[in-house]
Amino acid sequence: MNYFNYFTEIEDAFVRRRGKHLFLSPLDWALMETWKEQEVPLHIVLRGVERAFDSFEAKPRKRSVKSLLYCQEEVEAQFAEWLESRVGASSSSKSHAEREDSETLFSSAAVRTHLSQSRKSLADLAGVRTADELSEALTRAAALLESIESDLDNGAMLETRRLEDSLTGLERMLNQALLSVVPTSELETAKAELKTQLKPYRKQMEPLVYNQTLDNLLLKRLREQFGVPRLSLFYL
Repeated sequence: MNYFNYFTEIEDAFVRRRGKHLFLSPLDWALMETWKEQEVPLHIVLRGVERAFDSFEAKPRKRSVKSLLYCQEEVEAQFAEWLESRVGASSSSKSHAEREDSETLFSSAAVRTHLSQSRKSLADLAGVRTADELSEALTRAAALLESIESDLDNGAMLETRRLEDSLTGLERMLNQALLSVVPTSELETAKAELKTQLKPYRKQMEPLVYNQTLDNLLLKRLREQFGVPRLSLFYL
C-alpha cells in the first residue's frame, strides 16, 4: 500500500463500501488529515472503514452512510488495538504493509514538478501581497523549495520521507502566518460556523480528535481563501 496515497485510498474504500459515488465533504477531509497527523497507519484506517461498514450492513438501517465520520469510532478503536499490540515490539517486527509503506518512493520527475509548481505559486502569491507576515512566510517557503530543487539538481538523493518532513515544516510555518494575518473577530466567526458543522458529531469524537479536526477545517478554509497550495507529497 502506497504510504503517500493516504487520502485517495481512504476515499476509494469509503466510496466502494457505500455503493454509490459520493464526494467527501470538507469535514471528511479534515478528519482524514487528523488521522494522518496522529500517524494512524493507512492499513489501520482501511480496516476500520471495512469493519464499520460490515457492522452497518449486519443491521441494515433506513438511512445510508453519508459521511466518513460514521467510521471514525471504529478507526480509532482499531488504532488503539494496534498501538497496544506494538508495545514492546521491535522495529524488526514491522508488518510487511508497514515496511512497504516506509519504502515507497515517488518518481523523481513527479516530485520535481510538484516542487516547481508549488514554488511558483508561493512566489506569485508573495508578489501580489503587501508586506506582512504572510508575504514573508510565502517568500521564505518559496526560497526553501528552490533550495531543495537545487540540491536535487546537484545530485542529492531523493528521500521522500525526509522531504515530506521538510514540506510539513513549511506548511506549519505558512499555517501560522495565515492565522496571524486574519483578524481575531473573523477567526472566531469562522470557528463558530465550523463548530456548528461539527456539532452533530462532537459527542462521538474524542476531544483531541475534535479539536484537531476543527483546526484542520479552519486552516483548510484559510488556505482556500488566500490561495495557498498544499506542499505535502500527500497532495501530489
